[in-house]
Parts: sequence; structure tokens; C-alpha cells
Amino acid sequence: MDLGDIRAAIVAPDPAAAAAARERIDQLTKPVGSLGRIEDLAVQLAAIAGGTPAHAYERRAILIGAGDHGVAADGVSAYPPEVTAQMVGGFLAGFAAISAFARTAHAPVFVANFGVREPLGTHPQLLDVNVGYGTANLAKRAAIKHADLGYVLAAGTAAFDEVRERAPFDVLALGEMGIGNTTSATAIVAAFTGKPVQNVVGRGTGIDDERLARKIAAIERALARCNDFTWDEIASEMGGYEIVALAGVILCAARARIPVVLDGFIVAAAALIAGAIAPAALGYCIAAHRSHEPGHAVALEALGLRPLLDLELRLGEGSGAALALPLIESAARMIREMKTFAEAGVATSDQETATV
Repeated sequence: MDLGDIRAAIVAPDPAAAAAARERIDQLTKPVGSLGRIEDLAVQLAAIAGGTPAHAYERRAILIGAGDHGVAADGVSAYPPEVTAQMVGGFLAGFAAISAFARTAHAPVFVANFGVREPLGTHPQLLDVNVGYGTANLAKRAAIKHADLGYVLAAGTAAFDEVRERAPFDVLALGEMGIGNTTSATAIVAAFTGKPVQNVVGRGTGIDDERLARKIAAIERALARCNDFTWDEIASEMGGYEIVALAGVILCAARARIPVVLDGFIVAAAALIAGAIAPAALGYCIAAHRSHEPGHAVALEALGLRPLLDLELRLGEGSGAALALPLIESAARMIREMKTFAEAGVATSDQETATV
């Protein structure tokens, strides 16, 4: 992946289209501002589209990035590393939470194997873009070799392109799976924001105090190795094949002018990397929800994103992103299908009736 080329290819969402959308929305047959955040979402969609969206974002897909983390060996999770591969099997078999939510959202689920440590079988919805069998332990050394970062980002490009070929979409929701990945995400968010680890770290899979202490210690050791806190140093030291690769997916979505719906804490960490590489890419990101993980609020603030939902979720898998997909359609249908007072011939607040 040539980062210079991709930066040049990402055009920020159109501010003139956003202003025109806001003006139209304020004239629709409703009190000004009465649809709250749905109005803001419609404005963002118009800015991304460069005008009123040509469709209602009914063509949608969900991509889950999967990868294992060497830091899991330090006992930072309540679950053993083999659960990553087992849960990938559950996604593909259709019995996980994301499977149920995706059926509700009418969105196919694809899983990208970016770095699961165990070999996975074949499946029509499984993308083999593996760049390694689990990262190194970030508590001891760089999780990903700096020289490999380009390959990991390119794996995200390959996954994006493959999903788009198999199931053409107008909006893409992102999720993740990887035992130990809240440790990597916490380290990434702390590194980008400068916040103390204690203000960012959470209990992830529901760990006890002893495991939490190990988690904090591992993160602090990784942070101590950073000197410049550039995106590539952070991505290399803190790692997460699925996190870095999902940053590549976000960059591809922005280049294609496709809105990308971010799930929770781990995907927000990926967005921080993508935004550091190409700041304009963040204009294409929609925060689905605010996770129960404390670091997610920190990450969202750094990204400048307001979540659509706050349901105290902390599962991952793309579950929150799937729940938000119908809101994308609703916002697009509002601006596309509602009429203004003038178009509908409805009396305005001063009781003057507009003519059709």
C-alpha cells in the first residue's frame, strides 16, 4: 500500500453538500432539529455522497477482522487464546451475537483472518488475508515488525476489495475478534492521546483485579518503548494485526467515498491509526455506539466522533455497528423521501401555506 497515493486519493467530505443538506433538512415537514442526531447523520451522508444520497444504503456488509495477540500469554484476558479461532467458527456458523444482529440488519458477515494463530478451514465468508500467526508479546517487544506494517495495511486493502467484489455494498460496518486485543487497543489509545493508562484501561472480557494489574503493567512496558509516538511506531509497538489491517480498510472506504460504521473500542483504535495516516478519512467514519469500555469514550473524543447509540455494549464482533445500520438507512430515507413545507403545501409556523 502506497500511503502517499492513498492520502492523495482521499478527498474530504464535501462541506458545500453538507450545508445544502442542512438547509433542506431545516425546511422538511417537521420542527427544526426535531429529529436530532438523525439529522446530523443525514448531513454527514450527504457530505460523503457530495449531495443527496442516491440510495438508502440498503446494500450493506459487515467485516470482522480477526487476529491473535502474543500478550494474551501474560494472562490479560479471562479467556485463552484458542477462543479467537473458536469464535471465528461461531461467526461463520451463524450462531454468534453478530450473526443474529446481522440477520436483523440484512447484512452479510465476512471474517478476515488477518493473524489468527491457528490455521482456519475454508468457508465462503472467510477471507484468507493472514499476515502472521499472532503478534509478538507487546509487553516484551514490538508486536509487529515495523517493516511489516505495509503488508498488514495491504491485507486490509485486500479484504476490502474482496468483500466489495463478493457483496457490493454502499456502507460497511467493521468489527473485530482477538483474545487480548483490548490490551493492544488500550495501549494504542493511550499512546495517541497521552492519557494515563488507568484512565483508558478496562476489564475487557471481565477480568479480575490480578489480571487487570497484569494488563496495566504490560501496556506501560510497551508505552515506555515509544520515543516519537508516530502512527507507525505506535502501530508497530502496540500491534494487533486486525487493528492495523482495519485501519487499512478504513482508508480504502474513505478512498471509495463509502461510509464506514465503527463498532467499539478496538475499531476506534484502528480509526486512530487511519486518521493519523490520512486525517480526511475520519470524515467517512460513523461511530455506532459508545462501549462500556472506559477507553472508548477517550478514543471517540480524540477522533471527534459522537456515537449514535449508548447501550452499554462491550462485546465487539461488530455487534454495535450492526445495530446502527438501520439508522443509516433511516437518515438517508429522511433526506431523500421527506418533502419540504413548500413541496408538500403544508402551512409553516407563521401559518402561511406553501403551494406545490
